Amino acid sequence: MTTIPKHLKSLFEIELLKELSGLETVSLEANSTLLKSGNYIKVIPIVLKGRIKVIRKDDSGKEILLYYILPNESCILSITSSINNKKSRVDAITEENSEIIIVPTAKVKEWMDKYPGWRKFLMQLYNERLTELLSIVDEVAFKNMDFRIIERLKEKQLPNNNKIDITHQKLADELGTAREVVSRLLKKLENEGKIELLRGKIKIIAPL
Repeated sequence: MTTIPKHLKSLFEIELLKELSGLETVSLEANSTLLKSGNYIKVIPIVLKGRIKVIRKDDSGKEILLYYILPNESCILSITSSINNKKSRVDAITEENSEIIIVPTAKVKEWMDKYPGWRKFLMQLYNERLTELLSIVDEVAFKNMDFRIIERLKEKQLPNNNKIDITHQKLADELGTAREVVSRLLKKLENEGKIELLRGKIKIIAPL
């Protein structure tokens, strides 16, 4: 039986919690693909532990990070596509070892009619994701790449861990720019004594 986190217990009705408890829980290693662009969506994840990144790719394979799905959250873009029986327009990949509840898309629709708590949960997710997507537009349109790199490193740094597992190419892909641009700006941060560049890692050695 699935153990439901306190946050969700406070939000959902008792009947909905019983239904959630009976669903399958899956443990996934980092870099596992949950959702692929162009495929129809059969299940929706609710994250219990870990972190899932949601990305958008163009035809050349260039990608941009849209948002993260954190514990007690789900993927609102996937939910929207599933409700409308549309193919996914994003990829969802675990960034670290994660544990998720698998919710069949039929349940997503059924619960919208049955449970006000579920509708409230989806609306909160929608508002949060909309704010994050607007922030991405602001970043791309109005902020320079130096600022965007620093913000992304802050976002990726885990508590009590000053090393970030990421390559220059991966960081460039997430920011939608060239690897050479990222490498040059990371070297600048290293020369300023803020980071140390390691093989496949970036070590934070001073506040960014």
